[in-house]
Amino acid sequence: MAERGFWRKLVVNEELEALLASAPKPVGSLDYDPWGYNNDMARLAIGAFRPFYEKYFRVEAHGLENIPASGRCLVIGNHSGQLPIDAMMVGYALATNPHGPRAARAMMERFFPSVPFVGNLLNSVGAVVGEPTNCAKMLDKDEAIIVFPEGIRGASKVYRKRYQLQRFGHGFMHLAINHQAPIIPVGIVGCEETIPALGHIKPLAKLTGLPYVPVTFPFILPAKVIMHFGEPMRFEPAGSEEEIRENVEAVKARIDALIATGLAERKSIF
Repeated sequence: MAERGFWRKLVVNEELEALLASAPKPVGSLDYDPWGYNNDMARLAIGAFRPFYEKYFRVEAHGLENIPASGRCLVIGNHSGQLPIDAMMVGYALATNPHGPRAARAMMERFFPSVPFVGNLLNSVGAVVGEPTNCAKMLDKDEAIIVFPEGIRGASKVYRKRYQLQRFGHGFMHLAINHQAPIIPVGIVGCEETIPALGHIKPLAKLTGLPYVPVTFPFILPAKVIMHFGEPMRFEPAGSEEEIRENVEAVKARIDALIATGLAERKSIF
């Protein structure tokens, strides 16, 4: 704990500390919540990620006023980049939101907990395995939750399919309706170029048990990232799965439009 406090003081300046302290996250007597979140670890991660967010990727986040300062909500975005860098950027933007910081939770793929140490580390900074039960319980606790409905389909797509939204799962829509949670769409531009994949090595993925192994650069490129958060979308109870599908397509179309806005604003990839 003392070592963690030392590093936290080193990477979290007074301004950032004050901002993060204004969004307290209830934890148990051992300083962890039921899903493994820890305030100290989360703030340490945010402080460490700050130079990458501000200097390396030079992120521009628009529409942060659309994020509720309190209460349950689902932040739904497009997924890309082979690694969950986009989730880290959205999480950082919410945590440092001048309109009301949120200690957001992010739904992660099921294979991450199988990687030694990685699962526990991700849990401690706010990530949770993307099970509907987990999401439902956190919505009941009025959490802000980041979800990428494309899942692996979006993260692993090759560069020639950049900014082409893949199929969205419907689970997030059922959760939004059943728990009366507004959906905040976000279009993310730039992460497609951070780790562009030309293809995948399927035999190696099968051998290692990973969902995919991309053919790409051995480093993360400093692409400029632009994020646009749209106005909240609210949906009434649906009478059929077809209505659910139509609602999902409405969210997908809105994200597509936000992506188009970011692409139009972007002057160059880097």
